[in-house]
Parts: sequence; structure tokens; C-alpha cells
Amino acid sequence: MIFEIVADGGCKSYVIGCEATCSAAIIDPNLNQLDRYQGIANREGLRIKYIFETHTHADHFSAAAQLAKLFDARVVMHRDSPAPHVDIHVEDGHLIPLGQLRVQVIHTPGHTRDSVCYYVEDHLFTGDTLLIGGTGRSDLPTGDPAQLYSSLFDKLLSLPGETLVYPAHDYKDLGSSTISTEIAGNRRLKPRTEAEFVELMQSLNLAAPTHLTEALRTNMTGGKTVQQMLGEAGESVPFISMKELNARLGQQRNDLVVLDVRERDAYSTAHIPGAMHLARGQLELKVDEKFPDPGIEIITVCTVGKISTLAAATLRELGFVRAVALDGGMKQWREQGFPIDSGEDPALLI
Repeated sequence: MIFEIVADGGCKSYVIGCEATCSAAIIDPNLNQLDRYQGIANREGLRIKYIFETHTHADHFSAAAQLAKLFDARVVMHRDSPAPHVDIHVEDGHLIPLGQLRVQVIHTPGHTRDSVCYYVEDHLFTGDTLLIGGTGRSDLPTGDPAQLYSSLFDKLLSLPGETLVYPAHDYKDLGSSTISTEIAGNRRLKPRTEAEFVELMQSLNLAAPTHLTEALRTNMTGGKTVQQMLGEAGESVPFISMKELNARLGQQRNDLVVLDVRERDAYSTAHIPGAMHLARGQLELKVDEKFPDPGIEIITVCTVGKISTLAAATLRELGFVRAVALDGGMKQWREQGFPIDSGEDPALLI
């Protein structure tokens, strides 16, 4: 079997495939590793047919939708998955052919309702159900400690002891384990009743994952991450340097407007001299009232340069084709000693 691990910090994803046919699949792909997956496929001459997700992730951004489009592959998830880009919904006991291999689906709810493990030959890809020396948490949306107990003790631990365990997270970089090793040394798998296990899981008091809400939102709906939106905006608008903007301010041009898109209190505290104010949240509603000429050059400004980039991209979509963003923001403008004003001039408020 073709097999390769792709690590992204403590997150692990896997490329598996049939040697005879070069048919392959990617398990739990991470958005940060798109180029790696493409590189592996090209290097090995693989035909990526499936993208297998073990569950709806809450701690990183899935690349399933992007890879499915890139490779013309099909996304596989449990039937309870809410993601709109799933092509094949599977259930417990289903088999997915991968060349001469057969990938068995084991429904293992508990970490999430849609959690599954994929069992192919002697490899078990456990997602966040079973970790090396631990188990997945059960306190996130759709988690259930009683279901996790059943998934572990009634299903996974009954597999052959030599079965290789490959989880979606491996923070100690141990690589893999086996079912027998986990039975012998995993403290959460020591013999106990369901009630005792539930009590244990409910007492863990774990911190919420970083980017929890954003990860769930994007992975459940197929929406874009903030970083994706910023990246796309940055590719669609040009920027202007602080030095260049400062020089243009002295020219007092009639076809140039500096537009501060921060909140009003931040603008009042300090802003670029002559800058008009229109908060980003009101941009689409009010920009036409103040700027009837779509040919005017609008330079957007925010605190660090991110919101202004989104604002400039929006203005271009609205037809203000000369909109650009300041390369940086007011924080850096002040640090570099460029001139500032404070207070509010009614003529500059939109």
C-alpha cells in the first residue's frame, strides 16, 4: 500500500493508495498543506480519487473542497456530516474501493456525531476518536462521552491487536501506535464502566481549540476562512506605500481621497490629515452617497492593513476601479512618524 504522512504541527493527514493502480486518497487534509498533497501526487504519479474526512474538524481548516476540485476527486464523510461539499455519504460497515484496496468505514461517534475511522489492510485511521496515549475530547459541538465509550470499547478495541493506529493529531510526534499498545498503556482505556468514563471525560475541563468557531463555520458550511478572504483581497488590489501617500497628501489633489475605515472612536483619536471616515461595516450602504464619481482614487486605511485591504477589494467590486489600500496601517504610520490629526471634522464624516 502507498502510504505517506503529512504533518502540520500536531495535525496529521495521510496519503494512501493502491500500488497496482496508483489510485489514491487523502485522509483529513489540512488547508495549510495544499502544495504538499499536489507535490506528492505528482511525484508518485497518483490519481487522487477520494478525499476522506474522519469528522467535522474544530481545530484546523479542511482542504477537502479545494482538493476535490483540484484532483476531480470525491469527498467522503459520514451521513451525519453537515458539510455541503460531501459527494459520498457513508455509514458503518460501508466499503470504498480504492484500486485493489477496500477502505472500511467504522462509525465512531463521541468526539463528534459524524466521526468515523477508516480501516484499510492493517492501518486504522482514527481521526480524533483514538489518539496515541489518549482519546478525542467529547465536549465540543455534537460530542457525547457515552457514545465515545461505546465507539472505543465496543468497536476499536476489539480489532486485532497488531492493527496500526494513525490518529489525526499526534502532538508528541510518535508516528503511530497499535491497538494492543493502546490497550496496555493508554490510561483512558483502562477497564471502567461507561458511567466512570463519562465522569472522567466531563471532568477534563479542556481549553477550547484555537479558531474553534471559524473552523466549525468553514468546515461545516464550505465557507471561506478569514485568511482566505484576506489572501484573495490582497491578490485583487494594488497597494500604496506610506512614503508615497505622504508625498501625495502635499499635492492636494482633487481626485484622491484617503478613506479611514476604522471605527469612529479610533478615527477620532488619530487619523491621517484630511482622511474621510466611513466604517467598514457601512461601506456598501453609504459610499455612493459621498463618491458619485467612480473614477476617483480612494486609498483605504485601517489599523494594521487587513480591513483596509478587504475594503479596497469591495470598492473595486462596486466599480471604484482606482481603489487601493495603504501598505500597512495607522499603527505603523504613527510609529514611522508621519503626520496625524485628531478629533472630528463634520465635513470628513460620512
